[in-house]
Amino acid sequence: MPVKHIAALPRLHQVSIMALSAFVVLLILLPTETPASHPDAKFEVGKQYSIPLDTVSLLPPESEQQPVVAYAPLEWHKFKVKAGDSLAVIFDRVGISPTTLYRLINSDKSTKSLASLKVGDEIHLGFDENGLFTQLVQPKNANEKLVVTRIGDEFFSKTESKQIDTQVNFASATITSSFWNAGVAAGLNANQIMELAGIFGWDIDFALDIRQGDKFSVLFEEQLVEGEMIGRGNILAATFTNQGETFTAIRSETGKYYDEKGRAMRKAFLRSPVNFRYVSSNFNPRRLHPVTGRVKAHRGTDYVAPVGTPIWAAGDGVVMKSAYNKFNGHYVFIRHSSTYITKYLHLTKRKVKTGQRVKQGQTIGTLGGTGRVTGPHLHYEFLVNGVHKNPRTVKLPQSKSLAGKEKTAFIELAKDRMAQLNKFEQLLASIGTLERVSS
Repeated sequence: MPVKHIAALPRLHQVSIMALSAFVVLLILLPTETPASHPDAKFEVGKQYSIPLDTVSLLPPESEQQPVVAYAPLEWHKFKVKAGDSLAVIFDRVGISPTTLYRLINSDKSTKSLASLKVGDEIHLGFDENGLFTQLVQPKNANEKLVVTRIGDEFFSKTESKQIDTQVNFASATITSSFWNAGVAAGLNANQIMELAGIFGWDIDFALDIRQGDKFSVLFEEQLVEGEMIGRGNILAATFTNQGETFTAIRSETGKYYDEKGRAMRKAFLRSPVNFRYVSSNFNPRRLHPVTGRVKAHRGTDYVAPVGTPIWAAGDGVVMKSAYNKFNGHYVFIRHSSTYITKYLHLTKRKVKTGQRVKQGQTIGTLGGTGRVTGPHLHYEFLVNGVHKNPRTVKLPQSKSLAGKEKTAFIELAKDRMAQLNKFEQLLASIGTLERVSS
């Protein structure tokens, strides 16, 4: 209403309008009990405000909220899977229902693997104070485990991993009885001893060439979790002195082994195609045949081992012939190139066919005593341009060695590895000197 109209009213009406206007202004200026829902609303420190119900929409959607788990002490039952066991069998032993088993296994991709346990697997089952099955733990390896937690009638899984640390260690020994015993005495495990023999196996015949006084040094990785060793890693560098000659091997970034000049340790052929116990007959052009009694050239080497011992292809190639006759028994001939052929006689079984391509180290058969023989053994021949050569002494062709930038980079790596190995050897020598002085 315009001011001039108010002035025309009686005095009593003017007073009433003024009082009513003042009351309305006072109501506007006073704070309300419920704050404004606008995000810019201001709140005074020290005062309490009620929160409107629609602010619940500010919480994340239910699907994005993580379940909150109260970790109370659990009673654990541990099982090692045996032949015939399954998760259903284990659950039945502790009284967990098939319905719970179904829900657990089908909760996500990780838990589906629990439907096919292997012999030796471990399963840990946790129960709360009321005897309710609450958690399953399956150790995968030394640093990883699958954890499945129950929340209500649902199961949630996660994989927990611990960090693996790697350190370098050293072993050294002088052979007094056998290479194997020396490796064990040096603290190497079975895999490391076999790996070391494999690295130097193209230059050293570990069944026949090892002598008392031979020695070796090895630089290798160790894997640790929280300070505890869980396994051995790669052999990084090694030296092996055999009958006065020292061989050196360094692992490249690609995992292959070369000597300190970048020449491949791996040759084009294995020196021996079988893990044998001894040689019963060497290569001999004028040998007296043990069956016929006549002088007949023995154009190969006879390796004795238990019947069924795997026979390996000495090199990459194609099977020329895989067959049987009354003289050779079961036999396999392999052509490796236009220059090289290897022959394997008197096998119990043949595991390759004529025309099949094979890789070095592939099992082509098993040792036996078929054909004209006096006892089980492998007769092995090595031909160069059609001429029989002594498999134990023939000079084996070299595999591809490093060249160019690869060789330059490897030689720098080799220097570092050998410096590490030499430092350990010097430390070991100084400890030995101190022990001799103190005694």
